[in-house]
Amino acid sequence: MLHATRIMYIEEKSESLSGPARIGRVRFSKTGSTLYYAGRTFRKLKGRGWKANYEDVETGERFWISGCRRDGADRLYGEAKPIEIDEDVREEYWRDVRGLPERVDQKRA
Repeated sequence: MLHATRIMYIEEKSESLSGPARIGRVRFSKTGSTLYYAGRTFRKLKGRGWKANYEDVETGERFWISGCRRDGADRLYGEAKPIEIDEDVREEYWRDVRGLPERVDQKRA
C-alpha cells in the first residue's frame, strides 16, 4: 500500500559525486523506508551509503533523494549543473516549493 507523495530532489550517485538529477513526485511506502519513482523502487541505505541515502533495489545504483529546498540549492556540493523537472510537477515546484510562479514555464532548475 502506497501512502503520501512529495516533490523531491533525486540525484544518481553511482558514477560520481555529482550525477544526473531531477525533481519529481515520489511515493512513500507505509513505513517510509521505501520510495517509488518512475517505475523504480528505492530502499533506504540507513547510513551504509557514502554521499547517497537510497539504492535502487533492482540495480543497486546509489541515489541522493531529499526534499527540495526553497532556495534551489539541492545539489549536495552546490554545483551549477542543470536539474531536470518532471512535467507533472513543474508548475507546483516553481509555485509552491520555490515561491517563483513567474518561472512555471522553465523545465530546468
